[in-house]
Amino acid sequence: MSPKPPTFVELLNAARHSAVHLEMRDSYDDPDEAPRVAAWRAGHRHDPADRASWWRPWLDLVSEAVERGVVIRRARIVSEPVSEYTRYLHEGTCTNMAAGEQIRWLPRRQASDLALPGNDFWVFDGTVMRFGHFSGEGTYLGDEVTTSPTAPSP
Repeated sequence: MSPKPPTFVELLNAARHSAVHLEMRDSYDDPDEAPRVAAWRAGHRHDPADRASWWRPWLDLVSEAVERGVVIRRARIVSEPVSEYTRYLHEGTCTNMAAGEQIRWLPRRQASDLALPGNDFWVFDGTVMRFGHFSGEGTYLGDEVTTSPTAPSP
């Protein structure tokens, strides 16, 4: 029996220099995020001055990593016109940036000549990769962690 792969929290906590995330989906069906998306649809927007109202465990994790010197970069490849979920993410990006993430957006039409993997991923310290697997509707199905210099096979 092979050992259980490290969790995302363990991977980020072990990172010493960098954590890079590439997101390529136009929506994610995340049950934890559903209440925040519903509130956004109803008109709620984060007040950057009221940090206590939007700070959450994810932002603590990011902030702690940044404080110990880990550079966290995220790139989002998005379709245009953007999906409702992408608009929601964009309007909430101030929270990620407040925690110390560096976030960039790239229209999908400008990514055509880039060699990209078929799955979202994280790379920690340039050596450990965590591929995320999602259903067609965006439901998280699990992940795969590797230190191999080539992408793992399914």
